[in-house]
Amino acid sequence: MKYANNILETIGNTPLVKLNKITKEVDALVLAKVETFNPGNSVKDRMAVKMIEDAEADGRLKPGGTIIEGTSGNTGMGLALAAIVKGYKLICVISDKQSKEKMDILRAVGAKVVVCPTDVEPTDPRSYYSVSKRLSEETPNAWYVNQYDNPSNTLAHYEQTGPEIWEQTEGKITHFVVGVGTGGTISGVGKYLKEQNPNVKVWGVDTYGSVFKKYHETGIFDENEIYSYITEGIGEDILPKNVDFSLIDGFTKVTDKDAAVFTRRLALEEGIFVGNSAGAAIKGVLQLKENFKPEDVVVVLFHDSGSRYVGKMFNDDWMRERGFLDEELTKAEDLIKDHADKPLVVVRTEELVSHAIERLRKYKISQIPVIDTNGFVGSVDETDLFRSYVEDKDIAEKPIREVMGKPYPVVTANTSIEEVSKLINKDNQAVLVDLGNGRHHIITKHDIISSIK
Repeated sequence: MKYANNILETIGNTPLVKLNKITKEVDALVLAKVETFNPGNSVKDRMAVKMIEDAEADGRLKPGGTIIEGTSGNTGMGLALAAIVKGYKLICVISDKQSKEKMDILRAVGAKVVVCPTDVEPTDPRSYYSVSKRLSEETPNAWYVNQYDNPSNTLAHYEQTGPEIWEQTEGKITHFVVGVGTGGTISGVGKYLKEQNPNVKVWGVDTYGSVFKKYHETGIFDENEIYSYITEGIGEDILPKNVDFSLIDGFTKVTDKDAAVFTRRLALEEGIFVGNSAGAAIKGVLQLKENFKPEDVVVVLFHDSGSRYVGKMFNDDWMRERGFLDEELTKAEDLIKDHADKPLVVVRTEELVSHAIERLRKYKISQIPVIDTNGFVGSVDETDLFRSYVEDKDIAEKPIREVMGKPYPVVTANTSIEEVSKLINKDNQAVLVDLGNGRHHIITKHDIISSIK
C-alpha cells in the first residue's frame, strides 16, 4: 500500500505547469511552479516544517511548547499543520491588511490569532514584529520562529524547491522569477540553481511601498519608499536576513492594481486559481519579457491559493471600490452606481444648523442639499459651516436658510462625466443627478476622482 504517514509527508513535489494564454506575448517557454498543491496550499509549508524540525533538533523548541510567529497567513498555516501533527500550541500574529479568509483558516486549524495594525513602524510596539517578540518573551516554553531571519527558511528551498525545479526542467531553466517577502524562496532556490548553472538569472518581484528594488540597485535603505500597499505576501519595510541580494540579478516592481488584475486573469485564462502574489509574479514576468529569448525556460513560482482571496481580488465590489476594475465610465449615473441605492441625505430650510452638522457627522459626508416644499433651494458645505461657526458660536441654533449657499446644479443621468466635471469647482462642490421618478443623487469631487483610472 502507498500512503503518507501524516499530512506533512505530502509537502513538496508540486507540478510545473506551462502557461499559454497569459504569456502569449513572451517569446520563451514560461512554466509555473504551482505551490498551492502543498497540503497547506502554499509554498510556506516547506519552510514551516523545516524551521520546526531544526528548532527541535537543537533544543530551541521543546515538547509541549508554544510556537509564536508573525505571519501574513501562509506560514501560519504551514506551522499549524506541523503543530497539530507534532503536538505544539500555536499563536499567529497577523497584520490587519491580510484577508479575513486567512485569519479564519488559521483559527480553523487551531491557531490563536492576534491581529495588529499594518500602518505602523516595524519598531512600534503594536507592529506584528514587536508583538510576536513580546509574546515569545511572555509565554512560558515558547519559541519565536522569526521566518525573516531564520536560516532554515532559506535552507528549505535550497534543499527542496530548487532541486525540484532543476530536475523538472532537466537543468534547462534559464530564469527564475518570484515575489520576494521574507526572502527564503528566492535565496534558497537562487543559490541552488546558480550552483548548478551560474548563468541562471534570478529575478525578484517587488511591490510599490517596499524597499527591496531600490536597496538592491543603490544600497540605500530609503524610508521614503515605505508606505502601505494592498498586495499580500511580498515586499517589506525591513531587510530580512534571508534576502541574499548577491544572488538576485534584479527586481521589477508591480502595482497593487496589476497584481490584483493578473491574479484574476490567471484564473480566467489559465484555469489556475492562485493568490495575489502570483498575479504580481506573472505581471513581473511580462514586464521582464525583453530579457528572454525564444530558447529560454522561465520558471515563475506561484505562492498560494486563490481561496484565501475570495473576499478580495475575486470580489467585484472589493475591486471596484479600489478602482481595480476597468469599467467604462462615461455618464453621470456611472459615477454613483455603487451607492445609487442609498437615499439622498438632505436638510430642510427651517431645520437648525446643528441638525446639518449631525447629519454630516453621521453619514461621513461633506455636502448636503437643502430643500423646501418647492424642491432644491440651497446647499450646505462642511467648510462653510466650519467657517461660520468660528465667526459665530451661536450659529448651531440658527435655521439652515440663514447660512445655506446656492443650490447645486442638476444634471440628467446621461450627462457626460466631462460636463459634470466642469460644473464642480471651488464655488460649487457638488452636482445633483436626476435619476427619474422624483429620485436624485449627489455627485461629489470624490466621485469624480474615484472614476479616474
